[in-house]
Amino acid sequence: MNTTSDSLLKQPKAVWAVAFASVIAFMGIGLVDPILKPIGEQLDASPSQVSLLFTSYMLVTGVAMLITGVVSSRFGPKRTLLAGLAIIVVFAALAGLSGSVGEIIGFRAGWGLGNALFIATALSTIVGAASGGVARAIILYEAALGIGIATGPLVGGVLGGFSWRGPFFVCRRVPHRSRASTPTV
Repeated sequence: MNTTSDSLLKQPKAVWAVAFASVIAFMGIGLVDPILKPIGEQLDASPSQVSLLFTSYMLVTGVAMLITGVVSSRFGPKRTLLAGLAIIVVFAALAGLSGSVGEIIGFRAGWGLGNALFIATALSTIVGAASGGVARAIILYEAALGIGIATGPLVGGVLGGFSWRGPFFVCRRVPHRSRASTPTV
C-alpha cells in the first residue's frame, strides 16, 4: 500500500468537513452557467445583463479576497468560514427569489463576498488542521476546487431543467457542521 495516499486520506474530520464545504462553495462558480439562457428569456435580460451574473460574482470574490486575511485574523478562521457560508446561503436564496435580472446580479455579488470569505479561509484552515504536511493539505484543497468547479455546471443544468431558480436553492442545502467538526485554528 502507498503510504502517501494513506496519509492523504487519513485526515481529521474537520479537514474533510471544510474540504466538502469547499466543493459546495466552488460549485457556485459554474452553477448558473446552464441557466443563463432561461434567465435571459424569462426575465427579458440582455446578453450584457446575463453576463453580469458571472462578472459581479467573480469581481466581488476577487476584490474581497484582498481583505479576507485581515477579516480572518481579526475574527478567527472558524467565524470567517461560518460567516462566509451564511452569506452564501442568504444571497443564493435571495437570488432564487428574485424577480429581475438586476436583483440577481446584486445577489450574485453578495454571494461572491461570502465565497471569498469562505474559500480563502478554507485553504489556510485545511493547511493548519491537516496531517501529513502542507503539500498534502493543498492537494485536498485543489481536489475540492476541481470537483466543485467540474460539478457546478452539471448540478446547475439538472436543477435548471426544473426551473432556473433551482440552482440557487441548492446552496441553501449546505449541511451545517457541528462545533466539534469545525477546526479551531
